[in-house]
Amino acid sequence: METPKYKLSAWPAFANAKCPRCRRGDLFITGMYEFKGQEMHKTCSHCGLVYEREPGYFYVAMFASYALNVAEMVTLAVAISVLTGSSNPWLYVSIILGVAVVLAPFNYRYSRVMLLHWLTPGLHYHPEMSEDKAE
Repeated sequence: METPKYKLSAWPAFANAKCPRCRRGDLFITGMYEFKGQEMHKTCSHCGLVYEREPGYFYVAMFASYALNVAEMVTLAVAISVLTGSSNPWLYVSIILGVAVVLAPFNYRYSRVMLLHWLTPGLHYHPEMSEDKAE
């Protein structure tokens, strides 16, 4: 077996929501902030990986989304406290809920990307699948 010509790095594949196995195919059909919502491909267009490994697989992504949301809220609360020094609860509630609504599509997308890239046992990068297909 010959060694692959190039190896794609993990962070750009994660940031651009690419397939975790080949790091070439897109996970999502639509953009993050489109009006028709975010829609995922069923399989990778490059290597054929089925993204939903079993029925209900992406329910686990809700826990990752919850963790992202909590981290964002705590960070915002600390930042508001440091920057304003205010003890007005309505200031905290309005800013934190506003930012949570704006970041909801980000949390949705990257909770699924985290699940596929980091939290799925047995799903790893295969450099040989990154190569261009022979036609």
